[in-house]
Amino acid sequence: MDGSAAARLAAAAPGNPLLSAATGSSDPYCIVKIDNEPIVRTATVWKTLSPFWGEEYEVRLQPSFHCVSFYVMDEDALSRDDVIGKVSITRDTLAEHPKGFSGWLSLSEVDPDEEVQGEIHLRVEVLPGEAARRLCCTVLEARDLAQKDRNGASDPFVRVRYNGKTQESAVVKKSCYPRWNETFEFEVAEGAAGQLCVEVWDWDLVSRNDFLGKVVLDVPALRALQPGEGWFRLQPDNSKPREAEGSLGALQLQVRLRDETVLPSSCYQPLVQLLCQEVRAGPQEGGVSLITLLDETTTAECRQEVALSLVKLFLGQGLAKELLDLLFELELAKPCEPNTLFRSNSLASKSMESFLKVAGMQYLHAVLAPTINRVFEEKKYVELDPSKVEIKDVGCSGLHRVQTEGEVIEQSCQHLQSYLGELLAAMGRSAPGCPAVVRGAFRQLFRRVGQRFPEQQHQNVKFIAVTSFLCLRFFSPAIMTPKLFHLREKHADARTSRTLLLLAKAVQIVGNMEAAAGRAKEAWLAPLQPALQRGVARMKAFIAELVGLEEEQDVEEPGALALQTLVIREGPLFMHKTKAKGPLLSSSSKKLHFSLTSEALSFAKTPGSKQSGSIALSRIRAAEKVEEKSFGSSHVMQIVYVDEAGRPDTAYLQCKCVNELNQWLSALRKACANNPELLGSYHPGVFRGDKWSCCHQRDRAGLGCGAARHGLTLRDWSDPLEPDVEAQRLFCHLHGLRGAMREKCRELLQAQDTANGSRSCPCPQGSAAAAGGHEGPGTPGDAEPRSPPWWQWRSPQRQHVGTEAAVLVTSLVPPR
Repeated sequence: MDGSAAARLAAAAPGNPLLSAATGSSDPYCIVKIDNEPIVRTATVWKTLSPFWGEEYEVRLQPSFHCVSFYVMDEDALSRDDVIGKVSITRDTLAEHPKGFSGWLSLSEVDPDEEVQGEIHLRVEVLPGEAARRLCCTVLEARDLAQKDRNGASDPFVRVRYNGKTQESAVVKKSCYPRWNETFEFEVAEGAAGQLCVEVWDWDLVSRNDFLGKVVLDVPALRALQPGEGWFRLQPDNSKPREAEGSLGALQLQVRLRDETVLPSSCYQPLVQLLCQEVRAGPQEGGVSLITLLDETTTAECRQEVALSLVKLFLGQGLAKELLDLLFELELAKPCEPNTLFRSNSLASKSMESFLKVAGMQYLHAVLAPTINRVFEEKKYVELDPSKVEIKDVGCSGLHRVQTEGEVIEQSCQHLQSYLGELLAAMGRSAPGCPAVVRGAFRQLFRRVGQRFPEQQHQNVKFIAVTSFLCLRFFSPAIMTPKLFHLREKHADARTSRTLLLLAKAVQIVGNMEAAAGRAKEAWLAPLQPALQRGVARMKAFIAELVGLEEEQDVEEPGALALQTLVIREGPLFMHKTKAKGPLLSSSSKKLHFSLTSEALSFAKTPGSKQSGSIALSRIRAAEKVEEKSFGSSHVMQIVYVDEAGRPDTAYLQCKCVNELNQWLSALRKACANNPELLGSYHPGVFRGDKWSCCHQRDRAGLGCGAARHGLTLRDWSDPLEPDVEAQRLFCHLHGLRGAMREKCRELLQAQDTANGSRSCPCPQGSAAAAGGHEGPGTPGDAEPRSPPWWQWRSPQRQHVGTEAAVLVTSLVPPR
């Protein structure tokens, strides 16, 4: 892995709102681009100048990327969407913030002369001449130029400037991948300096030419490069004055760049074995485990990330329940009160929360989706707070009357009771359908809390411990923001949001097992009190069933979670034909249901019908985007593959939006990542008539004009587990904590010595105590290999990436 960036879009600044449209408001959304390639589109927030998105994305990047840009757009149903402003963050800026950048950034004006993209291929050399030296600049080709014309392309030409003289190339019509292969010569006086400027323009017959980018080269430096040839990234023209910062609004962002090199699995086995041994053994008297030190030294700012890596790593090892049980035990061993149990953001709480999102998302969808969809579709007015009730007219024409406040509240209460009842009924039926690994984790939690608080007055605590995660940290957030849990594609409007908020509040009160507590805090919930009391009883019965199912049903093999769903991605797509001339219309495409598995990409007429065809993943050579002019849409992808006879072929599939396009591309690229014959280049256009539409080549089998982007992928919650990636991240975290862990280990051992009234050796019971085993009776004959103790490990050393000689160790010394 070359690198990944995680981004979270928060909101526009309320004190500095977005620039409004003529109506006094906007319908804003964001487009996230990597080097001007759209990767993500957020949902639209309607009729506001201070939108909140709260959306998070993680993108695996190409090693050569330069910047991440966030464009704030104003959606318009009748015309082209307006650009409000943008924020750009360069790779160098992100590298200066290894823990991530977080804060408000002012939107800047979007200048067409600065919106450049692509690269140009040049060969430049200084040659001797009769009277003076000659500067020869050969413009070979360009790729991925900006689209400036309505047809989805440009008409590019090159303008070369040096020492006050200008020369121009021919115009290549309708291409963002032009090929010129023209040479321009200039005289270079002895000792002359100056710069060579190569500009790319889009030719227009009527209006002024559009700027596409430029490259500036220092002529004296060129003499050291004989000749100098390569691809140069086009740069914008920053000479124009800019609008004052802040006048367009501001955007709150959290962005982090991680440079990662993931080694072969064998390199991580010592670390993984050590962690697994500790989890299997549990806490050991007289010793300090690595999990304990990790819990004690991990700071709040990175606890969520560490918890997620731990959960994914142990899910891949089939030890997720054991990990969580150990964390529960460590958490319950600390001083705690029954009414605040697991309410903090401890490593145990964050791990369980992450575990539910990784292992239980399909379960959440099955339980919540019917009720959430019903709320969105019915759009009923629901309000119980008298201070917020809106009085409206009811009745038919001629019989209008104004509803009283009591009538509105009574009707709202009926709607909310109906939604809550449907939701609780779905939960009550869902226990057998809950993933076995989730049931097992909740059962362990239920037992541990019951053992910690066995008193009669605390009988509800073990139920509340389960609901504190299931309801308060999982179901309720999903009800309030279904878009963030992939339950809906768009954010809710104001009325629906209020209904969802009240429903989530009701679920929280039921999860707390005290209906009266909610009424005490907000007296206007009194009309809902009977329904809440019934809900508490139903919730308690559901939890009892959830943790009481036979344990034999919970047995899962290591890695079983990754195999639960054979289908990686599926859904309807349009398959385009390419034999027709001119822009292809909808009549030349067919809607089919596609399904991507770990073996093949197949399609059928409908989801349940007989398979019509398939492409084995081993035969796929590239999955890339298609330029807009080819099919009149910017949401088309191409799958380049070889058929059973070994002939190259391409399938063109159209998605409904940029998010779906990138999700399909990411899924395909990840599924084919290990194919040995992936292409390094491709044609972004189609071969129509006798030439490619992108670069106008006439050789159908010729080398592609665009660079393939196999490494650019968007992470999704349904992605298969990647244990090596999580092991690498955990190693980096442990390596950074080695000093703090030494001090904490010394502190804990001294505390044990004080409690025992004697001084023990620095590391009681030798390495096995820290490695999760123990050298005692009954263990010498254990055939399972033991990892060295964590304090005997050193920093990572490797001969080169990819060798099995790599050694992963954590550079910890024995406490003294």
